[in-house]
Amino acid sequence: MTDQPLVLGIETSCDETGVGVVRGHTLLADAIASSVDEHARFGGVVPEVASRAHLEAMTPTVDRALSEAGVTLADVDAIAVTAGPGLAGALLVGVAAAKAYALGLGKPLYGVNHLAAHVAVDQLEHGPLPKPCVALLVSGGHSSLLLVPDVASDVRPLGATVDDAAGEAFDKVARVLDLGFPGGPYIDRAAREGDRASISFPRGKYEDGTYDFSFSGLKTAVARWVESRERAGEPVPVADVAAAFQEAVVDVLTKKAIAACRDNGVSHLLVGGGVAANSRLRALAQERCEAAGIQLRVPRPKLCTDNGAMVAALGAELVGAGLKPSALDLPADSSLPITDVLV
Repeated sequence: MTDQPLVLGIETSCDETGVGVVRGHTLLADAIASSVDEHARFGGVVPEVASRAHLEAMTPTVDRALSEAGVTLADVDAIAVTAGPGLAGALLVGVAAAKAYALGLGKPLYGVNHLAAHVAVDQLEHGPLPKPCVALLVSGGHSSLLLVPDVASDVRPLGATVDDAAGEAFDKVARVLDLGFPGGPYIDRAAREGDRASISFPRGKYEDGTYDFSFSGLKTAVARWVESRERAGEPVPVADVAAAFQEAVVDVLTKKAIAACRDNGVSHLLVGGGVAANSRLRALAQERCEAAGIQLRVPRPKLCTDNGAMVAALGAELVGAGLKPSALDLPADSSLPITDVLV
């Protein structure tokens, strides 16, 4: 095996079948098959639908990634797969496929943590991670602040959501406003035409001295505000509601992320996860990091959402660190703790 391992990464934690090919810190391929359109009519991800879609998409997506990378399965040095957290049935499809490839090829298997992979993927764009850094991960299932001394072996939780994750709140508010699913991109677009100062929505756990988040109360406040306008027969200013809601979310996220950096003496902040594609979050994070003298790292939007490249990136990091691979009886763990980078 070379100093730059060639790793195939498989991601199936939710509704995207992602397969990436990475050599060291170089991205060679990032193939994705999404089942989001199949979930849109339900207003959220249906686990059984997602699992069946992964089954259908797995082999074609692997083939597409290998073709894009210009390599064959025989060239691969290791297989990495998301072992958790995520939807149990969806995870099982990816883990089973990865085991089959690893066993058939006689290659080592690395079961990795989905959240740690969101951190590792930034290395494909901006090079090796500073040690330590603070990571703010925001998606449909997770809103977490992490201290990362070493993404391959030492990831420490600082705070997390106590109820709805940020992405989940975006989906629910988009539904209230009769926008599309997933809600993040629709809210982001609508907010560009709105006034973020027009409505004062609550900021959960804003000054509580923790690194935890809460977005359930905000989601409810938006729904009640919209309902009160509708009962009164008044038009709902969708753009203003979207902008004010979005500002409430990103205000809390960035405030706590900056506090986590300062309190831990860390000079680099990484923002990842699907909500990191949000234009206002990226802008406010940049503004506040510059004011605080903190370096901000945010991957390009395609690498923020769930993808196989991030799994391959973490796999390459683990191989490069000489860590022992996972056993072939590797389980899929829907509630895998962030402290377990490698299963």
